[in-house]
Amino acid sequence: MNLDFSDDQKFLQSEARKFLEKEGALGRNREVLDDKKSLDTELWNKIISMGWTGIRIPEEYEGLGLGHLELCVVAEELGRALAPVPFSSSVYLFTETIIKYASEDIKKDILPKLVSGECVGTLAVTEDLLAPTESNISVISVNNKVTGTKIAVPDAGIASHVVVVCKGDDGVELRLVDLRQENCIVSSQENIDESRGHFSIEFNNVESQLIGEAGNGWEFLQSILNQAAVLFSFEQIGGAQAALDMANNYAKERFAFGRAIGSYQAIKHKLADMYISITLAKSNSYYGAWALLTDSSELAVAAATARVSSTEAFQFCSKENIQTHGGNGFTWEYDCHLYYRRSKLLSLNIGSLSTWKEKLVSGLEKSNLTNSN
Repeated sequence: MNLDFSDDQKFLQSEARKFLEKEGALGRNREVLDDKKSLDTELWNKIISMGWTGIRIPEEYEGLGLGHLELCVVAEELGRALAPVPFSSSVYLFTETIIKYASEDIKKDILPKLVSGECVGTLAVTEDLLAPTESNISVISVNNKVTGTKIAVPDAGIASHVVVVCKGDDGVELRLVDLRQENCIVSSQENIDESRGHFSIEFNNVESQLIGEAGNGWEFLQSILNQAAVLFSFEQIGGAQAALDMANNYAKERFAFGRAIGSYQAIKHKLADMYISITLAKSNSYYGAWALLTDSSELAVAAATARVSSTEAFQFCSKENIQTHGGNGFTWEYDCHLYYRRSKLLSLNIGSLSTWKEKLVSGLEKSNLTNSN
């Protein structure tokens, strides 16, 4: 494996960071929480105008026609800034599903609207507190109409469309639903990071369109989740790095007993452990990006590896950032809790840490069996 970002990709990342810093994305996150909003509409509209929602959309559908690596560098900066926008649900999950599996008619209708911002999408998988499996999907599709309830659907309150994982006559299907139909009931649900709203959706015999072939929905879903795991890993790295930077800056500025607290061994060890966890996660995420770029047969293992290490790194760094700040880290006025909230949310949004560890073990077992044969 040999992967490095090109000069153009590094320039895109630099410009993305400058843009988000200029727009004060972190401050906007706090405003969304204070005002109990589901997103920052102004920031989202500016991101749309920058063309980021069309990064992966081919030029024939009015997108930029770029690759996954460009999306990775933007994801890292959005994670660093904790941007309160529906980028991940609409781009990593919904847009990728449409690009990869939708019919040409659906692509012509939906993809240009995603670029312009007329359409915002999301993905609905979870139905209860159990991890979703191919056998426990209970939302059904009969005669192109969907009935049932999904929970913990990210950004459904502002989404115009959703890809629903449901059970059809031939097995699990992916179906496109327009949420603006009257018999779609969207209700807000509490979660630890209200700057990224999650919702339940009740489908009451709503019209839908099949995406891909009937009966192959579960296989398609796993492919989309593997792609998303790599993209989310970069977002988590961005958040973890921001938490480390915050802790490092505070350790230099905060004095105790006449010395900066960063000069004490205990704090040095905390910062060193944070750095090591980020470096490991970044290495594994590069592995995932390489597998995604080359469409490697190792993608499932690479995605699970990136997901597990980045989730652990962000959770660890967000907690150690709080500890480095001492009592101040537990207050609303300091931003430490914003990173802690986001780390917990991202650790669950496409499956829990234990789910991805199980995927990693399963993938390694299959790889070992293949190599032994």
